[in-house]
Amino acid sequence: MSADQPRPPMLAGVRVLDLTSVILGTYATQMLGDLGADVVKIEQPPAGDGSEPGGDIMRWGGAGAKGGSPGMGPLFMAYNRNKRSVCLDLKDEKDRATLLALAARADIFASNIRLASLEKLGLGYREISARKADIVYLHAAGYGSGGPYAGQAAYDEMIQGAAGLADLIPRARGGGAPAYLPTLAGDKTAALFMVYAALAALYHRQRTGEGQFVEVPMFECLTHYNMSENLYGHIFDPPTGEYGYNRILNPDRRPYRTADGWIGVSPYSDRNWRDFFALAGREAEFAADPRFNTYASRISNIAALYAMVEDITLTRTTDEWLGLLAERSIPATRIHRLDTIMDDPHLAATGFFAPAEHPSEGRLVDMKHPVRFSAAPAGTWRPAPRLGEHTQEVLAEWGISGAGEPAG
Repeated sequence: MSADQPRPPMLAGVRVLDLTSVILGTYATQMLGDLGADVVKIEQPPAGDGSEPGGDIMRWGGAGAKGGSPGMGPLFMAYNRNKRSVCLDLKDEKDRATLLALAARADIFASNIRLASLEKLGLGYREISARKADIVYLHAAGYGSGGPYAGQAAYDEMIQGAAGLADLIPRARGGGAPAYLPTLAGDKTAALFMVYAALAALYHRQRTGEGQFVEVPMFECLTHYNMSENLYGHIFDPPTGEYGYNRILNPDRRPYRTADGWIGVSPYSDRNWRDFFALAGREAEFAADPRFNTYASRISNIAALYAMVEDITLTRTTDEWLGLLAERSIPATRIHRLDTIMDDPHLAATGFFAPAEHPSEGRLVDMKHPVRFSAAPAGTWRPAPRLGEHTQEVLAEWGISGAGEPAG
């Protein structure tokens, strides 16, 4: 390939049979699609009696585009680019046969359907690997197998609560009721684990020719994410301190007011802190205080230190602070609200929010894949699909008849 020809994306040629829905699985398979995998999303067709609209439930939440197609809601659009939609009724024998024929031609079989339900349908790892011995069977579960919660239904709220994430806000606020973080932290964290697991299993297959069953449990993934720093003193036995990283759980670790707005500022090194207090004309006070003159002493007294920050930031405007702090390499940022982040000059320069045109839904805002690869691209290759849009196309391309047998 010549230097001026575009290179194919890194997962070009990898086929993903995607039986995921809602957020966890669909976020993971979208990222595989961003990297170039051919992701075929299997969706239930509408019920013949009109009682069920069919497809991923996320199709039907929120207002779609004016004049657009039904079943193209905002969350579905956000999590399902780079996929093709195939409608198959998994309770229908012929459609199941078609699915098994697709699995025989796939590299990854991805699902967040409960494993007992998949096995009842004859779509467990044993049945799928019998069709394709080197398949990577990627299963996102609520809870890992082997424990008493295995097989239970799980959504983001359940997992945030079970993994201790709901305890962070009251700890940081000095008390109060547990509270969920207002983002789908459990779903999206587990999705990232799911992507790395898929890539690791593909690499293992490349080296050994061996497929495998890969379980990605939300509870364990989010607990790992949360407790990596929050075991803190309890990482030792016997413990040397409390649960929770005190710097992170400090109630004064927060956006600080300025003379005209808000700023995020995080002095970290000795020099950062000296320079920050020097900007306020308080360098001598800082230097003379034994609570703050080493990293260890600052961590022990971090609550007192952070409590002093806003008195300083209130003395200047946000723009004044950003200029002064940048000159001294002190980490700082403007605090965005949801309705201002799209105007950020850095994101504008990198093209992160990009206008796009969907063939049926019209103009959209697409978010660029955040990881930049120098050798091969990640990107948006296909718009989010309409329900069943690619059924005949995929079956023909993969050489499968409607009854699940090889075409021709």
